[in-house]
Amino acid sequence: MKKICILGSTGSIGRSVLEVVEKYHKNFKVIGLSAGENFELLIEQIKKFSPEIVSIRKKEHANEIKKYIKNNSVKVCWGEDSAKEVASYPDCDIVVSSIVGISGLLPTYEAIKSGKTVALANKESLVTAGPILMEEAKRKNAKIIPIDSEHNAIFQLLKNTERKEIKKTIITASGGPFLHHSLDEMSNVTVEEALTHPKWKMGKKISIDSASMMNKGLEIIEARWLFDLHPDQIEVYIHPQSIIHSLVEFIDGSIIAYLSQNDMKIPIQYALFYPKRPTSMIKRVNLEDLAPFEFYKVDPKKFPCLSLSIQALKEGESMPIVLNAANEIAVNLFLQRKIKFTYIPELIEKIMNNHKKEKIENIETVLKLDRWARAKSFEIAKKSGGIN
Repeated sequence: MKKICILGSTGSIGRSVLEVVEKYHKNFKVIGLSAGENFELLIEQIKKFSPEIVSIRKKEHANEIKKYIKNNSVKVCWGEDSAKEVASYPDCDIVVSSIVGISGLLPTYEAIKSGKTVALANKESLVTAGPILMEEAKRKNAKIIPIDSEHNAIFQLLKNTERKEIKKTIITASGGPFLHHSLDEMSNVTVEEALTHPKWKMGKKISIDSASMMNKGLEIIEARWLFDLHPDQIEVYIHPQSIIHSLVEFIDGSIIAYLSQNDMKIPIQYALFYPKRPTSMIKRVNLEDLAPFEFYKVDPKKFPCLSLSIQALKEGESMPIVLNAANEIAVNLFLQRKIKFTYIPELIEKIMNNHKKEKIENIETVLKLDRWARAKSFEIAKKSGGIN
């Protein structure tokens, strides 16, 4: 039986992981849960799964949790760094990293330093500190198995493949809610429209990233480090059917594609059971029912966030950190209805243009530059009149 700690257990990915664990309860035992603010749901999860350790951000929420625990068998941690205790819990086999944003970096790094198998759903960790995390994983013999459907697909497609045999990898995108919008229509989209994804049910931040195509930009940067690829070996195509999640083209001209239903529990199952593959009751792909597959190039004028991400990756060093921080601030401002949707890439580009890239030698430097970029994003948004 594998013992699991889940970082971000109350988020959309965390809840899906717990659904899988509940279904395969004979194979897994939840021993650690970490949440941000949703202490009510965390209490329900504690009652249902009886973990040994939990963490929550605020002290008052930790105190509320303790009121509902009938005995002292559960260790309750609180504070900004409390997720690190869950991530490094000694008796854990697999750490699921599904905290949203840069907040997931330190706990993910802690899990890797502890030599855990990390089921990774936090894009921002590798976007901001890819070389550091991959080097540490190699040093500690920690395995990283991606949960994102696109990277999980590539992970499977590249199994037992030498990197010299790869010509390129292709990550697919649904196109999000604004695939058929004109440039003029893009400037007036609402928060509600941006949150309504045509294929996936996701949290707010990743839904906005999907609408702006920033999620694909972050996935390109993540794939570069996960699979030791050159930036020119990673492409993105819009595939509205969302059945083919990724493809790999080899040097002999052959292309292998990964197909599945758009259900996050499929890559979650694969990551948790790895290297085995479980029998699943999730709906199968019926080839007879498939509509003709469509593939389109991404329009850089409609979705400039993708181009900015590629630029950040090619410039390298600290630029992806700045890109990610500016995007997180811009997304939050949009969700608060303080800026227009089309100002998200404008603000990111302004921050990148205001940054002189630096070499990244440790996590402390990553966090320092992240703080700088966030502060600069607020400053520029106010000065440029971007904030309503």
